[in-house]
Amino acid sequence: MELGISSYSFHRLSKGPECNEPIPAIETMIDRTAALGCTGFEVLGVHMPSTDRAYLNGLKLHALHAGVHFLSVSAHHDFVKTTAEARHEQVGIVNKYIEVAAQVGAPVVRVFGGRWRTVTDFSEYMARRGHEPPVPGYTEDDAWGWIFESFAECLKTAEREGVVLALENHWGFTASAAGTCRIIETLNSPWLKAMIDTGNFLEGDLYAEIEQMAPHAVLVQAKAYPGGGLYYTLDLDYPRILDIFRRHGYRGALSLEMEGNAHPDQGVPEALAMLRAALAH
Repeated sequence: MELGISSYSFHRLSKGPECNEPIPAIETMIDRTAALGCTGFEVLGVHMPSTDRAYLNGLKLHALHAGVHFLSVSAHHDFVKTTAEARHEQVGIVNKYIEVAAQVGAPVVRVFGGRWRTVTDFSEYMARRGHEPPVPGYTEDDAWGWIFESFAECLKTAEREGVVLALENHWGFTASAAGTCRIIETLNSPWLKAMIDTGNFLEGDLYAEIEQMAPHAVLVQAKAYPGGGLYYTLDLDYPRILDIFRRHGYRGALSLEMEGNAHPDQGVPEALAMLRAALAH
């Protein structure tokens, strides 16, 4: 499997010892990725200072000369909105990043299902393992319908641009393999697959969860916690996890998301060494 790095590993925004430092330029992150011996790079949309065509073309050229290619671009959206106007706006966000991905040559856009956001304190939300009540007057069935309809709209753009929407197991309605697979299997499109985050299964048997999602995987985000987790620490058996993916014929990338208390300058190389050892197991 190819090793990659998410821009999240270099700057976790509001958390981590680097949070008071400026976000490194994307070009700098690409150069660090290459220097660390990786060929794949994921970029969060919130890390990008611009989505202008000239800027994106510059990133594409920089990556080419660095020997790095874009694995994915991450949209930041939420389809669990109670009004059609708000959901239309969220669809627009995803469509925008589909076009960004196509421009830089990324085959994948990372997408989410959504959540109610009725628990506003993130620490409480984490303590509740991502469970929260619906907005008063609405039901979970309402939310599932909004999610399906919104993805159906986005898939028109994804197919046109030749970019796969990779749905991550990421809180809310996609906190579990069952919820994530429900969306993928309901839409039943070759342009909607899974991005598996190994560190986002907080309930049940995480290996069984990975097993359930593995047939849909187009990208794997490998969580690692040098210095202990920023939010929590999971004991992840990577040789076992990699065996699951190999059994399901997965040949895609393994992209590092370093979420430990270590500074990225120390934590990213340490995490990559761990993943390389697991790959050689």
